Amino acid sequence: MTDAMTHPAGLPDPDYDHAFYDGVPAKRLFAWMIDVIVIALVSLVLGLMTLTVLLWVWPILYLTVSFLYRSATIGTGSATLGMRLMNIELRNGLGQRLSPGEAMIHTGLYLFLSASLILQLISIVLIAASRRHQGLHDHILGSAAINSPRGQR
Repeated sequence: MTDAMTHPAGLPDPDYDHAFYDGVPAKRLFAWMIDVIVIALVSLVLGLMTLTVLLWVWPILYLTVSFLYRSATIGTGSATLGMRLMNIELRNGLGQRLSPGEAMIHTGLYLFLSASLILQLISIVLIAASRRHQGLHDHILGSAAINSPRGQR
C-alpha cells in the first residue's frame, strides 16, 4: 500500500492497490454496528435529558442524531468513530477525504436509501461484490471506503 493517495484517476485501483480494499466489507459492517450503538446511546441520553419527551418521537430523534453524528464525523475526518476504530475512511472520486459538504450529501443519501429495504439490500450486495466494495450511495457519489493510508492520520 502506498503512503500517499497520488493516483491519477482518483481512487486506488483494486487490481493494483488491493491492500486499500482488503477486508473493507467486514470492517464496514463492524464500523456500522459501532456507529448504531453510539447513535442509539446518544439518542437515549437526549431522550432521558428531556424527561422522555424526545423518546415519543424516537424515529425523528434517531434520524436527526444519526445525520448530525455521521455528517460531523465524516466531515472532519472522513470517517465515523466506528470507521476510525476499524481503520477505514471514505474518499471521494478524486481520492481525497470528503469535505463537510460531501459528508452531508453522503450521509443524507445513505439515510434516504436506508429507508428502503430493497435499496439497503442492493447496497449490501454491492459492498460485498463490487470491486471497490462501494454501497449504492457510494456508487452514486463516486466515493469509496478504503483502509486508511499510513501517515495520513
